[in-house]
Amino acid sequence: MALISKKATDVNYEISKVLFEIIISKCNRQMRRILNLPKQLIAVDSTTVTVGENRLKWAKFNGKKSGIKLHVSLNINDFTPKKVIETIAKKHDGPIGEGLIDVHSILVEDRAYENHERFDMFKEIKQSFVIRIKNNTILSKTKKLRSLGVVENSSVIRDVTCYLGKETKKTQNRFRVVEFTDYYGKSVKVCTDLMDITPEKIAEIYKERWKIETFFKFIKQNLNIKRIFGTTKNAVYNQLFISLIAYVLLQFTYVETTKNLKYVKLSFIQFIRKLNEKNLNVEVYISTNIMMTLCQ
Repeated sequence: MALISKKATDVNYEISKVLFEIIISKCNRQMRRILNLPKQLIAVDSTTVTVGENRLKWAKFNGKKSGIKLHVSLNINDFTPKKVIETIAKKHDGPIGEGLIDVHSILVEDRAYENHERFDMFKEIKQSFVIRIKNNTILSKTKKLRSLGVVENSSVIRDVTCYLGKETKKTQNRFRVVEFTDYYGKSVKVCTDLMDITPEKIAEIYKERWKIETFFKFIKQNLNIKRIFGTTKNAVYNQLFISLIAYVLLQFTYVETTKNLKYVKLSFIQFIRKLNEKNLNVEVYISTNIMMTLCQ
């Protein structure tokens, strides 16, 4: 363990980060778009890793803790991160989210990213989005949308276009606000620029955001990122980016080797467990060898 910590400290973590970005670009695949949308869905959020206050003196956090954050844009179609930005835990999500914009995709974000000036900026650069807003956000000059029809047993409560914010900080453009109930019956309001799809589809898009929470849970439970090996910035970020590289390669191998299998159907977790146990079916090993040969 001491050897790993020393090596991670000696190597500039930017090398691991660039390697991660190269692997992401090489493993990028044209996936089937979910929900029959014209663009891919990208979920944006962050996860925090905390340790004792004296472990990371350069990253003091709340109380007797220190920690770092990974701000991630996740391709919901294939469960693979498109971009990752590393910061200390104190950094607010909103400003960092600007570095995760992707005009070729639909951004799906929670309330931490609600910013009315940002909505206007998205309109200007043609960035599609579905972002949750606070329940007390002021909506003015509302107009109901009726042309898209009514769906029986719909979870949608309200579907309007409006301006958002107080008079002094009101959006310059009209946006669509859809209110619906989530899986637990709680009211959720989202703002979007998407005008030509049903409110039920808007609700479905936002509900896909849970996948980034699942991604964070997976990497914390299975890639050992909650146990920091070193204390320097290089050591910590090297460990995290190397863990993400391992995840991307595993995910890529899983998708490429199982998508055409006729006799074996494995979940990603089952695939990893059987891989560790060296207990995969012959069909999977053959597919893996073919895939590795094609990638050379």
